Formats: sequence, structure tokens, C-alpha cells
Amino acid sequence: MAHSLSPECTPLKHAYDSCFNSWFEGYLEPAIANSQKLSEGQRNEYAKRKAEEFEQNCGAVWGKYKECVQKALKDRGLDELLEQARQDNPLRTPPSSQPRRSP
Repeated sequence: MAHSLSPECTPLKHAYDSCFNSWFEGYLEPAIANSQKLSEGQRNEYAKRKAEEFEQNCGAVWGKYKECVQKALKDRGLDELLEQARQDNPLRTPPSSQPRRSP
């Protein structure tokens, strides 16, 4: 596993990476295996349950890691550069997944 932006954040990064990878493996495998068998409502319910599971298992460590990285950004004066970059190049909403109708 890679190191974090700041050495004091690296143990939190490793803990989060481990939690996420374990959760994601459990999310992806059944989702792929059952994708053709489940209705849209069942897929949505599955995704909701897995999101709740992620929050329960990994949410706290993610919050601590995020706080640590944000502090490291601020301590290095990078938070201002990051905010300026966001203003210069804001993230745009992805296009709709609905197919376009021709006129």
C-alpha cells in the first residue's frame, strides 16, 4: 500500500484501504453474479444495504483519514491552491445516462 500525503496519516490510510478493499470485494462479487437476475428495485435495495454496510464498517476510519489529510493540506498551504483549482476548473455534472432522441 502506498503512503499518505503526511506520515501521520499513513496508518489511517492503510486502515481505510484495507476496510474499503474488503467491503468492495463483498459488494462487487454478488453484484456481478446477480446483475442479470435482479430487478432494478432489487439492485437499488442491494446498493442501499451495501452503502449502509460501508458506512457502518468503514465510515469512521474514512472520516478520521479525511480529517488528517485535510489538516496536512492546510499545514502545507495546499488547501488554498486546491480551492483555487476547484474554482478555476469546477467539476461538472456528468451527462445523463438517458439516450438522446434525435429531432
